[in-house]
Amino acid sequence: MDFVRTPDERFADLPGYDVVPRFVTLSDGLRMHYADSGPAGAAPVLLLHGQPTWSYLYRTVLDGLAARGHRAVAPDLIGFGRSDKPTRRTDHTVHAHTAWLVEFIAHLDLGNVTLVVQDWGGPFGLGALAADARRFARIVATNTALHTADASLAGALGWACHCTPDGTVEVEPALLDYQRMTQELPSFQPSLFVQGATEREVEPAVLAAYDAPFPDETYCAGPRQLPMLMGLTPHSECARQNRRSLAALRAFDGPLLTAFSDGDVATRGWDAVLRDLVPGAKGQAHTVIGGAGHFVQEDRGAELAEVIDRFVREAPR
Repeated sequence: MDFVRTPDERFADLPGYDVVPRFVTLSDGLRMHYADSGPAGAAPVLLLHGQPTWSYLYRTVLDGLAARGHRAVAPDLIGFGRSDKPTRRTDHTVHAHTAWLVEFIAHLDLGNVTLVVQDWGGPFGLGALAADARRFARIVATNTALHTADASLAGALGWACHCTPDGTVEVEPALLDYQRMTQELPSFQPSLFVQGATEREVEPAVLAAYDAPFPDETYCAGPRQLPMLMGLTPHSECARQNRRSLAALRAFDGPLLTAFSDGDVATRGWDAVLRDLVPGAKGQAHTVIGGAGHFVQEDRGAELAEVIDRFVREAPR
């Protein structure tokens, strides 16, 4: 597999991200980076980002969880952050990203995991749970979606994506516009999406940190391709995997907490779908994080860390 590796100097002196870089080499030779904060012997909280960010998104959450005695592990998806970046867009599939994550979890032998998913962290992380649910103790879902285009989703989502009685699919135009924009940008800059989907004004140095992994277009196959993989039709690879993940969630015997923000219309409604689906969601202290956009970690990272900490302490396996 052809890949590139972002030079280390691109990650020097990033504001608020003082972590020791750690790496796992996967079976196909790709190197996957992760941050690992807090006591090594504590039960892990696995923090999964999505597109087009990386573990830098979780810097405040990492610090907040470590300070409360948790081991917080935040990997960079292959193609993102300090992880290796396959240069062919066809190498970036839903199956491949999920398999890379499954192998990463097995390599670190993570168990009793609190899984925190946002954006594409949901499809990949919950796909990993479907592959081996025994490793996971509980789930926190924030601003994520498991698109299947099933007819049952009609009227349930802020951004529609569902089959209609005549067999066509109704999709929110804003969702298609987002896809189009990711393909038409002449220069891919994650900072544009981060600033566009947060409620606060993000400092220029922080925005530059989101762009750091991508010196030029050679490094951008992953963030370019993932938007095109969303499960917007029932027979897409993503929709098929998401249906398997939803079935696994119905059988999951651990608790699930939703902590969606109040300012993310793109994933609005998925919190209720998950709460209705997962038996362990009943009786949990589900919350709405106010004053936050899609990237809730950037807007309200300290609050999200508090929510996760409380959930781990109060929701036994």
